[in-house]
Amino acid sequence: MKVLHVEGGAELYGGAQQVLYLLEGLAGCGVDSHLACRPGCALARHAAAFAQVHEIPMGGDLDVGIIARLGRVIRTAQPDLVHLHSRIGADVMGAIAARRAGIPVVHTRRVDNPEPRWLAAAKYGLHDRVIAISEGIARVLRATGMAEAKLRVVRSAVDARPYTGGCDGATLAGVLGGLDAAAPGPDRGPSAGSPSGSPSGAPSGSGRGPAPGPVIAVVAQLIERKGHRFLLQALPDILAALPDVQVLFFGKGPLAGPLQERIDRDGLAAHVRLMGYREDLPRLLPCMDLLVHPATLEGLGVSLLQASAAGVPIIASRVGGIPEAVHDGENGRLVPAGDVAALRAAILALLANAGLRRRMGAAGRALVAREFSVARMVAGNLAVYRELLAGAAPATSVAGA
Repeated sequence: MKVLHVEGGAELYGGAQQVLYLLEGLAGCGVDSHLACRPGCALARHAAAFAQVHEIPMGGDLDVGIIARLGRVIRTAQPDLVHLHSRIGADVMGAIAARRAGIPVVHTRRVDNPEPRWLAAAKYGLHDRVIAISEGIARVLRATGMAEAKLRVVRSAVDARPYTGGCDGATLAGVLGGLDAAAPGPDRGPSAGSPSGSPSGAPSGSGRGPAPGPVIAVVAQLIERKGHRFLLQALPDILAALPDVQVLFFGKGPLAGPLQERIDRDGLAAHVRLMGYREDLPRLLPCMDLLVHPATLEGLGVSLLQASAAGVPIIASRVGGIPEAVHDGENGRLVPAGDVAALRAAILALLANAGLRRRMGAAGRALVAREFSVARMVAGNLAVYRELLAGAAPATSVAGA
């Protein structure tokens, strides 16, 4: 079996990371994979070990040139099917290119924003199968009128291994500035404003040293729908109760400037840092006391799986596919999206209960192992390919193709 994958993401997180997991897993199953992606992107470098990489410009949703560029890749690779992983123009333009070549098309949808029925019918009519990465996204697609015969659910996954090595106390100390990370042991002692003491996320023997107070992470693109603003709104009252709380925003995006301006304006610069994209996240995430994800829209949330793999409890919004990754009361707490008071109360309650954080951290690791393994995700995608190729003719041809 030969599959051409198309991914337009520039950074190796979110959907692009899922594609890399899939390519590696498919290589182990004997699948011949090709990858079309942006020139010089991180995915191209990492995927070269598992797929033949074709770097082509991808200019976004209105870049009709993608059709011709992918057409040339298809003629070169001669795949049995095309798997479109990205929006950024590939979901439509890539499908048209595959249709013109008479190749079956699979599209993976990773976001849960609703679409008008007419748009969904036009777009997804180009695809033979649509894979939703969560039941939450599947519900959105059903609401547009998508037929069950076309829709499949294959959840995103996380490779838990990099997140199980414990906290890198020295790196955390450098991040927080001047902390003494030399003290052994998984827990820091109680500190002012942190009466319950130890973090949930540091496994036994992790070597996390003392820190001035609880550390909260948000791991998400710096875009509106990820809800960073709600945590910033809640933070003054949190600091009134726990004055040593530190918040780290991991990720990149167009809101970096506005968020920093707000942090400075509200006098929060001593407590909130924009960390950008960090490749050492697997060493830092286990150091966190909480991961907070106050998104207003979310397909599933890979950072939630990463946090659970690291043994970190989560507070997140009850939207989209998040309840599939965060089981309320098991590996975290769910709050209504945009409800700052509920978010603040949940954060304070969990920071006050180290024992509960530890139990939730352990439950999160078990949940990831049970439901979100890479092997399970690879097998799910491979099953869709085999089903489609076993009896499939492409859905509808493109006029003039």
